[in-house]
Amino acid sequence: MMAKKPNGGRMVLKAYRGDAKTLLAFNLDKSQAKDLAGFTIQCKPDGQPAYYIYNELQFERPADHAQDSKEPARSSINAPIHKFRWLHVPGSVHQGVKPFRGKYAYTVTPRYFDNGVLTPLDPDMSVSTTILVDSFSKQSVELGFTRGFVQSQAFVNHFGKTAPIQPSKHDLVYDTSEVAGTNAHGEKFTFADEYEWMGFTAREKIIGLLTDVLKNKDLVVDVFAYDLSESDTVGLLLKLAGQGRVRIILDNAALHHNKEKPTPEDRFEQAFNKAAKGKDLLLRGKFGRYSHDKVMIVYRKGAKKNSPQKVLTGSTNFSITGLYVNSNHVLVYNDAEVAGFYAGVFEQAWTDGVKKPAFIKSAWSKAPFVSTSSKTPKTSITFSPHDEQGAAKALAPVVAQIAKEAKKPKGTGSVLFAVMEMANGNSPVYEALKTIHANDKVFSYGISDNPNGIYLYPVGKKTGVLVTGKPVQTQLPPPFNQVPNIAGVKHQIHHKFVVCGFNGDDPVVFCGSSNLASGGEENNGDNLLTIRDKDIATVFAVEALALVDHFNFLDSTATGGKKAKPKASKAQAALDAKWFLSTTDGWTTKYFDTRDLHCADREMFG
Repeated sequence: MMAKKPNGGRMVLKAYRGDAKTLLAFNLDKSQAKDLAGFTIQCKPDGQPAYYIYNELQFERPADHAQDSKEPARSSINAPIHKFRWLHVPGSVHQGVKPFRGKYAYTVTPRYFDNGVLTPLDPDMSVSTTILVDSFSKQSVELGFTRGFVQSQAFVNHFGKTAPIQPSKHDLVYDTSEVAGTNAHGEKFTFADEYEWMGFTAREKIIGLLTDVLKNKDLVVDVFAYDLSESDTVGLLLKLAGQGRVRIILDNAALHHNKEKPTPEDRFEQAFNKAAKGKDLLLRGKFGRYSHDKVMIVYRKGAKKNSPQKVLTGSTNFSITGLYVNSNHVLVYNDAEVAGFYAGVFEQAWTDGVKKPAFIKSAWSKAPFVSTSSKTPKTSITFSPHDEQGAAKALAPVVAQIAKEAKKPKGTGSVLFAVMEMANGNSPVYEALKTIHANDKVFSYGISDNPNGIYLYPVGKKTGVLVTGKPVQTQLPPPFNQVPNIAGVKHQIHHKFVVCGFNGDDPVVFCGSSNLASGGEENNGDNLLTIRDKDIATVFAVEALALVDHFNFLDSTATGGKKAKPKASKAQAALDAKWFLSTTDGWTTKYFDTRDLHCADREMFG
């Protein structure tokens, strides 16, 4: 898909499918960067009117440039985007919190300056493509992600900077349709509105699975839970307990169990046992340190034995923070064989009372389990806890794949990741990820959440980028709204995934509940998945890019707790900060300078 500029240049447009989002990437010959003003992006949901994606920035004096009077000054037809890629998540100003899902047609047009003045859009230079924008699924696998962007312009626009995440005083199960607040537009919103937006497709998968089980009397479910406090999830589990159609293994480590001051998990245990009416359906335990899995296994009831049908797993805890603050993922395998692996692990833990010594002696701990169905993307799974040798063996493939990417010729290797708390704990994976940025022969983009251990490596060098997901006291310049300060939240980046070679011949993603640390693999109940599939790897790569780009910007404005000096006025502040679109092609330099990571960024995606 290419468009020609009058002097013979070409623009290439690529669209990468994410989970209910699209990564658009553009590329031009270096000769076509002269006087480049950016890119105008139009999208058209199937059967609906087309609209232009908005830029957060605009020209200082829009009237000096070619403008579409029907569009605001920050519409990308009037304020072209100064990036060679753009992640589009339908919604925001055009479709609200419940956007259309289905086919979208994207039309991208390179724009040019003439003596510093934006010239009118030339449709002959436009390039178009159509792609499905929906919750991602392939063969037997479905993916889901939390939105994870409480510190964003979109959250503030929808709900305001001080929107509460839950009622100040509430029972274990509460009415989420209760009004939570009023936004800057005077529109009231409920907790359910917030949860639907923040929980995104991960919430859809979790609540959808439990709702399906509740509606179908022939189904039962087993659950591994670590954090457990999300109201709608808890409500569904209590209803299933009343029907005797759920078993739960619930963590009882110190952070989840306190006799003097009962935790949400303790309160759930009491409510669950009351609903279960004396049936033995809940077991508290922690293996060596934690029962850290976040798993739901669905069975069809049988006269002699229940038959596993599907399984949900991933990094997402079934809690308020896990779904509505943390960045997380879930996977659903509609595959009886894969569900059977998890069913075996659950039964082993249930029978042995969630004990580490018994589990590490079992077959589930000693070797990975590999899917064999042609309807399931190639997947292998390890279940912990392991002994010391088994833990090292479980993490070794991740380290080996990272090293393999670094050795690929001509800088074609890539490593993208989002891993919680990478600066703490002993892990060969952490060491590999913390040093991969220094290798200028591999494209690396990564994020973790340790403010004292993760740094932003500056552009200007062709090295990778590693940023913190915990910016401290951001002070955004106009025209941006200030965002919530969530420094008290333990983990903003709760993912545990690494993507290697997403655009190569053997793309692979490592994901699941495992923290990818040696201690966790030896002492926690966890699962670590290895999936070799280009489309699934691309979805995770898109998530990594979104998080790095977002927090890169927030980190650049972090004051570290120091109070910023107030400006005389918003207009003067914007002028002083120079947060307007430039009227030269200087912004393109970093994308064509071979010393700069952005050059690799353009080549990798465009």
